[in-house]
Amino acid sequence: MQTAGNNAILALRRFFLLARRHCSVSAQTASAGSQTNATQPPPPSKSGEAKMRGWQLHNYGGIEELQLSDKLRIPQIRSSNECLVRVRTTAVNPIDLAMLRGYGAAVLNKMRCQPGDGIEFPLTLGREFCGELVQKGMGVPADTLPLGTRVWGVVPVQASAGAHAEYVAVPSYCLAPAPKELDDSEAASVLYAGLTAWSGLYITGGLGGPCGAVTADGGGAHKRVLVLGGSGGVGSLAIQMLKSQKVQVLATCSENATEMVRNLGADLVVDYNNSEAMEELCKYAPYDIVLDCSGQGGEKAAESKFDFRQYITFSSPLLANIDKQGLGLGALKNVFDLVQTNIRSVSQRGGLVKWGFFSPAPQGIQFLKKLVEQRKLMPQIDSSYGFGDLPQAFEKMKGGHLRGKIVVKL
Repeated sequence: MQTAGNNAILALRRFFLLARRHCSVSAQTASAGSQTNATQPPPPSKSGEAKMRGWQLHNYGGIEELQLSDKLRIPQIRSSNECLVRVRTTAVNPIDLAMLRGYGAAVLNKMRCQPGDGIEFPLTLGREFCGELVQKGMGVPADTLPLGTRVWGVVPVQASAGAHAEYVAVPSYCLAPAPKELDDSEAASVLYAGLTAWSGLYITGGLGGPCGAVTADGGGAHKRVLVLGGSGGVGSLAIQMLKSQKVQVLATCSENATEMVRNLGADLVVDYNNSEAMEELCKYAPYDIVLDCSGQGGEKAAESKFDFRQYITFSSPLLANIDKQGLGLGALKNVFDLVQTNIRSVSQRGGLVKWGFFSPAPQGIQFLKKLVEQRKLMPQIDSSYGFGDLPQAFEKMKGGHLRGKIVVKL
């Protein structure tokens, strides 16, 4: 049991660190003495001390557990490829609300803590940001990321210090110069949802073939994809990404969001509450990919009325099973669930069910930036909050039925 659990942890660690293979070789070969050096010290606060404001979590639970402090230490650069960013705008994502409640704690705490160190709290949530590069390790190339650059980036899910603070430190492969076509709020609304959609389509789904997963080339022309939940953060970006690659896109959403989703470029938009309209989706089957951005999960795949070759969902039970049953039993339960789900799916709908995950891959960031610069991708913003009102942003996320992203301005 323990071996299965350890194997699961190793597999997850390898997945989350996939993008490291694309980092600069210079970051890997920097000397030990230069790894902790930085090109510029962190700017001090008004009091003269290197402190910052940030929202912390000291216990899992409800939104009331979020605590604002103005005495947090500014993160320190600890390796040659790390960057310190002054955050201008961040966002609240479904993963933040889930992690607030303790989702994934069994696995993520193992990944974030050093051996023998069981300290889990405090945590700072926040997976994406737009800001200014103020400090960097010696392994970060000066020509591609000079100090003062306006950058957009993401925070790996296993990191304990997220972007709901005035400063955040991330590996250099997790950020890039922000496209000038987007303002700060828009730039902070793309990468987490965009990389989730990109990873599901191109890494899990293999939409563009082998090159689609390891390059920024995209691909998938003339394929047919059904996006479930086209009005949300992930779904709205997935539709634009697919249309930019000449993919035929069909989408579902609620009735009051159909016009918005249609304007994103979807070839057919269906109200999921309209049974007659949903029947129309059968005319276009089989789908090369059904992309579940609505939280239905893989167990619903076999119950659909249309055939598909792949059903990719971002609502996998992977971390939840381990949270509930521990590493060993949870890992076995994941294998059992995936096998059982696919037996039903293949026999009834002819296709496989797969789990999609966010991946901070630099080629994915490059792909998204290219689409923004070509004006083929624009994030949808549902609402905006001030930094002191971040708990209200969480309440908005908790209420659901969003039309795009929730941003928080510092």
